[in-house]
Amino acid sequence: MTDIWQPVTLGKMTLPNRFVMAPMTRSRAQYDGTPGPLAAEYYAQRASVGLIVAEGTQPSADGQGYMMTPGIYTQAHIDGWQKVTSAVHAANGHIYIQLMHAGRMSHPDNTPHHRQAVAPSAIAPGTGMFTAKGMQDIPPPRALSTAEVRQTVQDFRHAAKCATEAGADGVEIHGANAYLIQQFFAPGANTRTDEYGGSIENRARFALEVAQAIAEEIGAERTAIRFSPGTTLWGIDEGADYPELYRYLMTELNKLGLSYVHIMHQGNDALLADIRRIWSGKLIINCPGRPREEIGHDVASGLADLEAYGQMILANPDFLVRLKADAPLNDADRMTFFGGDEKGYTDYPTL
Repeated sequence: MTDIWQPVTLGKMTLPNRFVMAPMTRSRAQYDGTPGPLAAEYYAQRASVGLIVAEGTQPSADGQGYMMTPGIYTQAHIDGWQKVTSAVHAANGHIYIQLMHAGRMSHPDNTPHHRQAVAPSAIAPGTGMFTAKGMQDIPPPRALSTAEVRQTVQDFRHAAKCATEAGADGVEIHGANAYLIQQFFAPGANTRTDEYGGSIENRARFALEVAQAIAEEIGAERTAIRFSPGTTLWGIDEGADYPELYRYLMTELNKLGLSYVHIMHQGNDALLADIRRIWSGKLIINCPGRPREEIGHDVASGLADLEAYGQMILANPDFLVRLKADAPLNDADRMTFFGGDEKGYTDYPTL
């Protein structure tokens, strides 16, 4: 049996343990997308976990969905993230930046250019979005042309280059949670008739092209991807054949030699077992709401190589110390998850 406290090799890194801080949107960046002044402290406080995956970070102006989220496509963004990565490395930590294109999960009021959101098809998600004017319905997006889809692949490539220039140890492609890449997977959000729509192979094409481009740019050993198979967030429906889509994705991604695949497990145990079987690289599993007493079970069983945790690490910068001491955990303050200052961000007490 493997213990979650044991070191593990990830790409060219050796992590001291198999705990991962899951990416969590905090909406505390500056208006231009540069990480906020407290971001370096926030991440450095949690650097004792084996790997930090930083919050979803837009690879372009079109990629922004929410207010005050960070970007990684300008020199100002690079300079801002350099402060974060330097602080994490000074604390002997490791950090990947998650590249997140929101696609249709956006509102013009939240983006720097105030343009209509882009997506595989002009289909609205049927939900609202918080803006400076309060909650507003998300308007229908504009369908990307075939040429624009290919340009978006290059936007991801550029963002990955910027992330490594900023000192990130690697990048995690966000292919989960109803954002752009998963929108391509879902027939209800993707009605395209070009090579990016229709068949499983076509719906998976964009994700695979993004992974290939980034691996070429920064190295496969620094490139990772996250999925949430079967999620039904914000109108996403991947269809009855979605398990086959993910089996195909795993088979094709396995040829690239990526750093890891990160799965947010939605309950399809048979599919997860198939992913474990098909994918020969490192596998991170995140089970939202997992109780404390089950921490380490997936690593011990061999199902996962690492386990990701979100709110427990958000609320406990000394999460590992508390686990070892069997000490109580701070409760996460949901009212401070998005936006604000140090309250609920850098002020959680340690033992």
